[in-house]
Amino acid sequence: MLTSSETPIIAAVVLVAFAILGWGFYRARPFGKLGILAWLQSVVLMAPWLLFFGLFAAGIYINIAGILLLLVLSTGIYIFLGRQLRQAGQDAILKQRATARLANQASEAVTTPADAKQLPVVAEVKVEAITIPEEDLNTIKGIFGIDTFFATETIPYQEGAIFKGNLRGEPEEVHNRLTKSLQNRLGDKYRLFLVENTDGKPVMIVLPSRTDPRPLQLPQKVFAVILLVATIATNLEAAGLLLNFDLFSNPSRVYEALPIGLGILTILIAHEIGHWLLAQKHQVRLSWPFFLPAVQIGSFGAITRFESLLPNRKALFDIALAGPAFGGIVSLIMLVTGLLISHPGSLFQLPNKFFQGSILVGSLARVVLGSSLQAPLVNVHPLVIIGWLGLVITALNLMPAGQLDGGRIVQAIYGRKTAGRATIATLILLALVSLGNTLAMYWAIVIFFLQRDAERPSLNEVTEPDDARAALGLLALFLMISTLLPLTPALAGKLGIG
Repeated sequence: MLTSSETPIIAAVVLVAFAILGWGFYRARPFGKLGILAWLQSVVLMAPWLLFFGLFAAGIYINIAGILLLLVLSTGIYIFLGRQLRQAGQDAILKQRATARLANQASEAVTTPADAKQLPVVAEVKVEAITIPEEDLNTIKGIFGIDTFFATETIPYQEGAIFKGNLRGEPEEVHNRLTKSLQNRLGDKYRLFLVENTDGKPVMIVLPSRTDPRPLQLPQKVFAVILLVATIATNLEAAGLLLNFDLFSNPSRVYEALPIGLGILTILIAHEIGHWLLAQKHQVRLSWPFFLPAVQIGSFGAITRFESLLPNRKALFDIALAGPAFGGIVSLIMLVTGLLISHPGSLFQLPNKFFQGSILVGSLARVVLGSSLQAPLVNVHPLVIIGWLGLVITALNLMPAGQLDGGRIVQAIYGRKTAGRATIATLILLALVSLGNTLAMYWAIVIFFLQRDAERPSLNEVTEPDDARAALGLLALFLMISTLLPLTPALAGKLGIG
C-alpha cells in the first residue's frame, strides 16, 4: 500500500495526464474526424499507464501479465486507429481533388463556346503532375551535370520527384557537391536523397524540407517524462526483488533498493549519452528517450527517434553503436569491479549454476573468481548484479531487429533488405524462446508493435560504412550473443563453473 504522502503525488500525475488529454481533445476538435482519430491514438498510448498509475494510487497493483495484456490491447487498438486515420486522410484528399476537378469542369463549361461543345471528345491520358513548382524544378534540374549525375528521366514521387540517370563519380563526393549546389540555389527548401532504385541503380530523389521528421510535441514529452518516472520505479522495484522484498509493498525500504536502482539507471543514462554525443558529432537531432520500464530487470532501455535526416549510413551506424558501447562499457566496468572486490560475506550469495546463464559473464567470472565458482554458493558484490543486468539490457537492444540499435547497425552495414530479413528472423527466434521465457515474450511484443520498421533512408543511402565499422558491428553482435546465450553443461564443466 502507498503512504499518505505518495498517494497525492501519483494522483496528481494522473490528473495532469487527464488534463493533457483534455487539452489535446480541445485542439483536435477543429480538425474533425482526422483530428479526433489522431487524439484517440494518443489516448490509447497513454491509457495503459494511466490505468496502471490510477489503480496504483488506489492501492491496487497490476502484475506483469496484466501490464503486458494492457500493452498488447493498446498497441492493437493504436494500429487499428492508425489505419482508420490513413483511410480518412486518403478520403479527404480524394474529396479535395474531386472538388477541385468539378470546379475546373464547371469553369471550362462556362468558358467553352457553344459550337465547340459539339466537337467529338478525344480521350486524354493524364500523367501525374510533379508538385514541385516549375521554376524550382528547372532550378533543381540545373544542378545535375555530365560530371556528377546525368539525369535522363523525371518521375513524380510523393511531394517531390525522382531523377533517373547515370552517376558519374564517387557517390559521397557527388552527393555532397549536388547538395551544396541545391542549397546555394534554393536554400533549405528541398532535400536531396541518393538511393538505389529497385533495379539497384542509383537515383536522385528531391523532397520538400517540410517532409523532414518532426520534433516531439508537448504531450509526447510529458509521456516521455511519465515513462522515465515509471522506469525509476521499476528500477527500484527490481532492486527490491533482488534484495528479497517488494518495494511497492514496503516503500519505507526504498533506501535499501536505492544503490542498485541508481546503478541500473546510471547504465541507462550512459547508453543515452552515447547516442547523444555521436548524434551531436553528425549534427543529427534526437528525440527525448522513451524509457521502457520492466520489473524483471529494471528497464528494457529506451526508444529514441531521429528528429532530423541522417546524412549517410555511417552516421546511422555511429549513433546506433555509441549507445550500446557506452552502456556496455559501464556495465563491464561494474561487473569486473564487482567480481574483483567480491569476498566471503558479500551481500549476494548466488548458486554457482547462476553463472552458467551467460557465456560472457560466466567466462569473466571464471577468470576473476577462479575455483570459487565450484562452491555451491558464490559470494558476489552488488556491482556484479548491476553490471550483469546492464549487459542484458545492452544485449537486448543489440538484437538485429527494426529500430533497435542492433537493427540500425545491420541496416547501416548491410542495407534495408538484409535488415528486414534480420528483423523477421529475430522475431521468430524470440517467439520460440518466449514459450518458456516471459522476458523474451515482452521484448518480442515491444519490437513487433513499436520497433519492427526499418529507419527511413538517409540522405546518402548508397555509400556504405567502411570495413572498420563493419568489424565493430560484428563485434557488437557477437557480444550480444555471448551475453544472452547460456553455457552448455559440458562447457561449464570444463570451465569449472558449477
